[in-house]
Amino acid sequence: MRPLTARGGMQPKWVNGRSSKKVVQGFIKPGDRLTAFERLEIYNRQYWFRLKDCFYEDYAGLCSILGNRRFEQLACAYLAKHPSQSYTLRNLGQHLVPFLEAEPKWILPHRQLALDMARLEWAHVEAFDNEARPSLKFDVPSGVDPVQIRLPLQPHLTLLELRYEVDHFLIELKRGAGLRAEASHARGSDNQRSTSQIKRRLQPETTHLAVHRQADGVFYKRLQPAQYRILVALQTGATLEEACVEMMASGLAAADVGTQIKDWFADWAYLGWFCEPLLKSVDI
Repeated sequence: MRPLTARGGMQPKWVNGRSSKKVVQGFIKPGDRLTAFERLEIYNRQYWFRLKDCFYEDYAGLCSILGNRRFEQLACAYLAKHPSQSYTLRNLGQHLVPFLEAEPKWILPHRQLALDMARLEWAHVEAFDNEARPSLKFDVPSGVDPVQIRLPLQPHLTLLELRYEVDHFLIELKRGAGLRAEASHARGSDNQRSTSQIKRRLQPETTHLAVHRQADGVFYKRLQPAQYRILVALQTGATLEEACVEMMASGLAAADVGTQIKDWFADWAYLGWFCEPLLKSVDI
């Protein structure tokens, strides 16, 4: 899992500073044509390239924003600091957003745009194969105040507040429609003109988004600010009553509340966003 040298070989020093050749000789036998070091180097190379391939696949949008050369530098720095610790490579990018927030030098001068894209692409990974619990199908038990019910959201659902409208760009990039020049730079030569074109196209615009899975597909659904507030409140464990109070802070007109909430919840329930409810505990 360790990065290769500039010439594509295994690191000459072990993690503890000792000679890699001497360490490797302690647990790998040499062959007829290869030394112990050379035998392990084959696996180091193939696995490192595999990690980088997965990183490119999961963050093609981020690569398009930064350009191939900058993205290559970012990938090596991130994978060196956060090597794979899971049996599945789907978790490879789970620390990327905190890493970029702590070390923004890798994404300058497009810091916010790159962070938004990284958040969206990780949400896409989560939506693709995270857990799906049984959808909401219940009658409110007698004697329970409906407004005190907690409605958990599906684990695969991610709610995002973004500064840029990166969702449309990423959809087009994945489809390969109309963005072949930018998309080609995911694994091609660096091109500053391409990056500047993306920068001009993605002007700042606050966007609220729900990234979710339905019928084995990943979808991005735009949300109104009030919808985003109520869903975030529910996701953090608020009751329906508490979530509605939080929603009112968005400035929704009081006259519209009843109709709006009914329509929204019907839509979200149809999409299967709600899991079986939890009832708020009552002190006796």
